[in-house]
Amino acid sequence: MPQTTLLLDLDDTLLDTNMEAFIPAYFSALSGALADAVAPEAMLPALMGGTKRMMQNEDPALTLREVFDAYFFPKLGSDRATLGVRIDRFYDEIFPTLQHVTRPRPAAVEFVDWAFAAGHRVAVATNPYFPLKAIQHRLRWAGLPPEKYPFALVSSYETFHFTKETGAYFSEFLGQLGWPEGPVVMVGNDLNMDLLPAQRAGLPVFWMRDGRDESQPGIPQGSFADLRRWLEETDPQSLQPKVETPDAILAALRATPAALGTLTAALPADTWTRRPAPAEWNLTEVLCHLRDVEAEISLPRLQKMLAEENPFLAGVDSDAWAQERGYAQQDGRAALAAFTETRKGTLGLLNGGPAPWSRAARHTFFGPTCVRELFGIAAGHDKAHIRQVYNTI
Repeated sequence: MPQTTLLLDLDDTLLDTNMEAFIPAYFSALSGALADAVAPEAMLPALMGGTKRMMQNEDPALTLREVFDAYFFPKLGSDRATLGVRIDRFYDEIFPTLQHVTRPRPAAVEFVDWAFAAGHRVAVATNPYFPLKAIQHRLRWAGLPPEKYPFALVSSYETFHFTKETGAYFSEFLGQLGWPEGPVVMVGNDLNMDLLPAQRAGLPVFWMRDGRDESQPGIPQGSFADLRRWLEETDPQSLQPKVETPDAILAALRATPAALGTLTAALPADTWTRRPAPAEWNLTEVLCHLRDVEAEISLPRLQKMLAEENPFLAGVDSDAWAQERGYAQQDGRAALAAFTETRKGTLGLLNGGPAPWSRAARHTFFGPTCVRELFGIAAGHDKAHIRQVYNTI
């Protein structure tokens, strides 16, 4: 069986979480921990408002923590420098006491043990509203301590830019994994939060239904035992992600600068100039290439296709620019920032008003084409360079 990348939801998939009890207990505990510095009546509106802004974020330049902090701390009349140490202490010392409102799911642990033993890539795709240390506590409560289980990735608000409400979350998740080759499945219990958004992003899904009466045509569903049997019996080719629809293309395009931002955030200086092989681009050259292709090819082509009827689009040999423009001597971080800003302009045109996906053009290499085809190719181009970056760092 080929390696499958399994994205596993946490709450009510790997861990029974009574949200009606957990959320009030969490708010009460955090308010109590900061009561001498923050009025308790101010805490709930600040938390809810910050969470809402994370849910709404579509800016690939901002992590969810940055979005949350920009709302949360001003509402409390404070800043992270003042309260950050105490909040960290809360997650270290008080948050673990909330375990009593959750229950482990032995079947989930059994499944995860099997998945690792079978050689699959296992990742925890929880909605990234919390800091990593809070999510790690919840994994311990589930009987899946991160000290024991080598999860490929655990999403958290420090490193993610989107929540599950947007399909870009799922594309960002795969981007941070280097867009792995092979089958991918999103496994979750929530139809509207886990499954339908993942499908819109082009991912196969499995509904962890566990005996509930609900059903959804076309979505495989059942228990962890059913999931294991389904994985063993399903043709892996049918579980390949497909970035083909406008929703999936938009999700992938939005996620690319976000994933690159996280992958490169903490790299030492020598990583930016190191070549994986003598004839291959280094990280700085890849990011300069993405910047210039976006600014000089993708965005101008889209603008031309929106402004003109069936325009001619000339092919461009952008690979030659690396040498001609001296990419290796440029600033890779600045190139990523410029790429991100230009990509936001492209997304604004693709997502503004009626989607222009059927606008036609004639291309030197592709012949008759349209926005949907060209930006599907652009998403594939992104994916190839994310893999290149992932393998370089």
